[in-house]
Amino acid sequence: MLERTEKKISVDQLEVGMYVVRLDRPWLETPFLLQGFTIKTQEEIQQLTTYCQHVYIEGCSVLVNKALTGIPKQRVQYINKVSFDSELQIAEKQFQHIRSTAQDIMESVRIGRAINVKEAKYVVNECVESILRNDDALKWLTHIKNKDDYTAEHSMNVCILSAAFARHLGFPVHEIEKIALCGLLHDVGKAKIPDHILNKPGSFSLEELRVMQSHTTLGKKLLMSAGIEEAVAIDVAYAHHERLNGKGYPRGLRSHQIPFYAKIISITDTYDAVTSTRCYKSSQSSIMALHIINKEKGTHFDSELVDEFIQCIGVYPPGALVEMSNGEVGVIAYSEPSTRLKPFVLLLLDEKKQAQRLRLVDLKKIDLDSSSQPYSIARELPCDAYGIKLGETVKAFIKRNKERMENQQLSYDNLASIPFESI
Repeated sequence: MLERTEKKISVDQLEVGMYVVRLDRPWLETPFLLQGFTIKTQEEIQQLTTYCQHVYIEGCSVLVNKALTGIPKQRVQYINKVSFDSELQIAEKQFQHIRSTAQDIMESVRIGRAINVKEAKYVVNECVESILRNDDALKWLTHIKNKDDYTAEHSMNVCILSAAFARHLGFPVHEIEKIALCGLLHDVGKAKIPDHILNKPGSFSLEELRVMQSHTTLGKKLLMSAGIEEAVAIDVAYAHHERLNGKGYPRGLRSHQIPFYAKIISITDTYDAVTSTRCYKSSQSSIMALHIINKEKGTHFDSELVDEFIQCIGVYPPGALVEMSNGEVGVIAYSEPSTRLKPFVLLLLDEKKQAQRLRLVDLKKIDLDSSSQPYSIARELPCDAYGIKLGETVKAFIKRNKERMENQQLSYDNLASIPFESI
């Protein structure tokens, strides 16, 4: 069920981006031709001030869907339709498409060009289609980090993670697409924050903190003026830093006041931020990120959603770097739903942390290391541990795997060794 909300405010409180529904006088007594419009300039605010004392605007939650205020009671059960290695070939191209679109969105905002909402929806649909075919491939690629273009890359990763989380929660496809779109656009306001604040390595002054936190309000205004139909995306841009205990920003909303999709994005947003390297901090492992989120459930994050997110990501998420019990280092390739604690691991470095031939081991089987001991995972590592460039590893692995799959139609179980030294 959809309903509109109106709010009466003084003309002194008007801002660019607000949608004016009604005036305090007949429209015919004013120069405004449209009965209901989005404020686009300060001049329009000045005109309204001349003719009116107060107006009625639509709130940031223009549309409220009462059926979508929690996890679906009847959850859709999804299964992977294709293998991880088959989807990885497609996902890598879609990953690049999402990345370039996220970069274009941020650049458009920086230079004052209109956001290409149509293109944003197109790449989101591509993302969701991939997640529905196999939810591990794109999640694997989110571990490829580029700290030189963090904001766009972060938006892309939150889009992917949110789509995977929504699939896990059993949302219907059209709602997964909305949630993914919210993830892609949630930080669009940061494109208006000066680089010297956005990339400051030290602590913020009070004024710098105020400017940084204003990205939520800026994001709301940008999406409203862009004419985006999905009001939930506006809600999320505005509310993804709100916290259950009322100590978030910009409005200090409490649990029941925070839009449900904003609660979802707040978790995926935090997870990717913690696992990313920034100018002021090093990346942390996914296990540590989940620990941080879990510690703050009930105060910052919705407890039920946190528990579900931990199940969605898993103890050993695809793309995570791990150190084996014998000292070798590898990356989690994928795992089967019934054996999440026994994933496939692509070994990269030997016991002395030197590059070795790529080799895939299946921890469900009794694969032995050089000491004739069964392989097991000792700990997870940050994504940039030992100088490993995961992006280059992924590209080389995809290329070699594609060639072998095309020529010999091999599966992951019988891939021959690939020279890591040639990467």
